[in-house]
Amino acid sequence: MLIRKAYKYKLKTTLELEETLRRFEGANRFVWNKALGLNKRRLDRHEKKDRKIVGYNDLAGLLKLWKQSEDWSFLKDVHSQTLQQTLKDLDKATRDAFNPRQPLKQFPVFKRKHESNGFRFPQGTKVLGNRIFLPKIGWVRYFNSQRIHGTIKNITISKNGKNWFAAIQVEQEINPDCIKPHKEIGIDLGISKNVALSNGTFLEGARSFKKNKDLLAKAQRKMSKKVRFSANWKKSNIRVQKIHEKISNIRKDRIHWMTSFLSSQYSEIYLEELRVKNMSKSASGTLEKPGRNVAQKKGLNREILDQGWFEFKRQLIYKQDWSGGTLQTVNAAYTSQRCSNSQCGYTASENRENQSVFCCKKCGHFENADTNASKNILAAGLAVFACGEVALATSLKQEPLAVI
Repeated sequence: MLIRKAYKYKLKTTLELEETLRRFEGANRFVWNKALGLNKRRLDRHEKKDRKIVGYNDLAGLLKLWKQSEDWSFLKDVHSQTLQQTLKDLDKATRDAFNPRQPLKQFPVFKRKHESNGFRFPQGTKVLGNRIFLPKIGWVRYFNSQRIHGTIKNITISKNGKNWFAAIQVEQEINPDCIKPHKEIGIDLGISKNVALSNGTFLEGARSFKKNKDLLAKAQRKMSKKVRFSANWKKSNIRVQKIHEKISNIRKDRIHWMTSFLSSQYSEIYLEELRVKNMSKSASGTLEKPGRNVAQKKGLNREILDQGWFEFKRQLIYKQDWSGGTLQTVNAAYTSQRCSNSQCGYTASENRENQSVFCCKKCGHFENADTNASKNILAAGLAVFACGEVALATSLKQEPLAVI
């Protein structure tokens, strides 16, 4: 099976190289914003039924004219294919926003100068030892932390904080048929226990924000007292960015460890379906209808986002695909209230005495609440596998009857 995989490396930069990379980044940002502004004006002028965006082919033609103009001649100094890739990305993002089959896609927005805006080389690159050749930039040294396997397809340059990175995407052949034995597991995601498995074990998250929030708050207070965009403010801003980067790296490293472990051990993984975006919405409300328990909800939202549930699911999906396994999401309704004892199955809100303890009021089954929920998720996932979604949905609708 052919897969696409990316290897990300930190670049060894100099002041001259960073200036060149910033120039490339700025040119690609300019092309994105100019093409996006052209499409926005076009959509605003036409009636709804006659709205048509400017496609990639037309934008690529306009790019040639922009390069020939005196005002935008700086685009000639940038490799043309990176600008073309930016236009392709914009074209795809714009079309996805109007695709009814992708209701969550939003219309693209303008890129700002101080945000991380990468650019991609589709071809013409070389990798030799610990050096990368980039067209119109030259050879760039990088920290060779791992070996590259496969055929290089493209290289994306991006910036995080003060550091520049190269993501090398490759195409490689894998054989998932004999990677791991047939084993199944149910997973419940929570706050007190980040990952609870149906076999009774737990995987703890990094909680990197919780451990570093005081350090971050101190750095942000210092920055707030500086004159905006002054030399001292920029130094403080770099300090804040470093802390954010540290928090993100710790969280990602821990999630990678957990998902790699699970995908290497289990062929079938059943995970509760959580809408993280809805769960972490603000409870502040409006002036007319102010929210309740805003401070408590804010703390809960912080804990949810610190766990990285969305990233956990995203990594499990592609790692299971690479290793020949499957990931099935399960409706989590009543899984925390139902008794996991196969002879019982009694469902009631009173069964969960508190955040960590589950005690069935009918059969007396006593267990950690997250472990009990993960067992129910496994059972529900197996039911979907055996009988389909209709059977599971019917059983879930009948569950409240067991409370009476």
